[in-house]
Amino acid sequence: MTAPRREGRLHLNAFLMSTGHHEASWRLPESDPSYRSTDIGYLQRLAQTAERGHLDSIFFADGPALFRDVGRRPSGTLEPTVVLAAIAAVTSRIGLIATASTTYNDPYNLARRFASVDHISGGRAGWNIVTTAHLEAARNFGQDELPSHRSRYERAAEFIDVALRLWDSWEDDVEIGDKDAGLWGDSARIHPPEHVGEHFRVAGALTTPRSPQAYPLLVQAGSSEDGKDLAARYAEAVFTAQQTLDDALAFATDLKRRAVEWGRDPAGLLVLPGIVPVIGATQAEARAKEEELDRLIRPEYARAQLAKTLRVDPDDLPLDRELPADLPSEDEIEGAKSRYTLIVELARRERLTVRQLIGRLGGGRGHRTFSGTAEQVADAIQEWWDAGAADGFNIMPAVLPSGLEDFVDQVVPVLVDRGLFRSEYTGTTLRDHYGLARPPHPRTRTTPGLGIGVLAADATSTAHEGARA
Repeated sequence: MTAPRREGRLHLNAFLMSTGHHEASWRLPESDPSYRSTDIGYLQRLAQTAERGHLDSIFFADGPALFRDVGRRPSGTLEPTVVLAAIAAVTSRIGLIATASTTYNDPYNLARRFASVDHISGGRAGWNIVTTAHLEAARNFGQDELPSHRSRYERAAEFIDVALRLWDSWEDDVEIGDKDAGLWGDSARIHPPEHVGEHFRVAGALTTPRSPQAYPLLVQAGSSEDGKDLAARYAEAVFTAQQTLDDALAFATDLKRRAVEWGRDPAGLLVLPGIVPVIGATQAEARAKEEELDRLIRPEYARAQLAKTLRVDPDDLPLDRELPADLPSEDEIEGAKSRYTLIVELARRERLTVRQLIGRLGGGRGHRTFSGTAEQVADAIQEWWDAGAADGFNIMPAVLPSGLEDFVDQVVPVLVDRGLFRSEYTGTTLRDHYGLARPPHPRTRTTPGLGIGVLAADATSTAHEGARA
């Protein structure tokens, strides 16, 4: 801990998934795998635990496809914006982030859903923007082939542009409410997007007034070159998978450089690497927990999934040998490019056998796994924070609910004592938690370009105007 202390405080998001992120978590005696992902009471209780720890937000992943092999781990999920609405009813401060695909949605419907959640929650909604890299999803929407990586990101950029225009199709003060004159609102303050583009044609204004946050916090999770460009242009928070401090620092530096090139204040783009903490009273106890989880992995399932990711036949991956030398190049991969690269580089760098690699991926699918005491987990978090490699972390408990409870009850107090994290909420919206101001409407701005990534502490900072033109 020799690096100078940074200004500000950490941002912590809890990534909630089924019985936990470790693929064998459902096999523990304490776990109840029966419909955990569809039990709204269970999901509400997890959200309340995260709120008790004053975390910035919770997050749900999603994809519009059910993979055929449901033997590996509990399967089946609810549509996430519906889940957010149900959680909003039993929480008051925690931010609520859901994943939704730009490839298999339309801007009008999705913008309306997220605006509705932002209204329902009092300004706590966030959208994790993904392009969906699975052929199974494409076939659910009448497509025989997965759209190319580049075309998915081109569509995503236009999708976000249209969504932003829809969220801004109402000015903040449309309502007049003049009962004597019989005039409820001012139609001159409604601005239909009238958009005609390569992928979308959207004429009319949103049915939903401008929401408490103006629009949901924009989150992005791709780390390919196209993914980083999209994040630098639009995102206000980025979830990423990095294995080493050097890689995390390089990623954060590159991403913020790209944000500057888009005319944005890089401090308005927050980088949150994933970490899978396994917490014990002693380091030995934490490692024993991790070893027990790894022992419960079914290697035949895990090898099949690894083979799918690497685009090879499972028979080409003997468990006790290293990865074959003749794997496809990244240029040949159309889906999940960044995750492919991370896995291959991890295996090559540490000379892991397939069996060892399966164990490393079982906890977080390429995210950093760390086992130790609460103090040691806090040390690991602070090391990356002090180095400037992270603005916060995407906390991915290996086992739920116990892993989240351990983090909230044991690690958070350490971070609070060190002055790295809040002891109470000071704001009410998700943007408040992330230190971002509510974007002013384009027609009322006094500073050109003020929009995406506006810092609450510096409302005169400049952000990219391209998405708002």
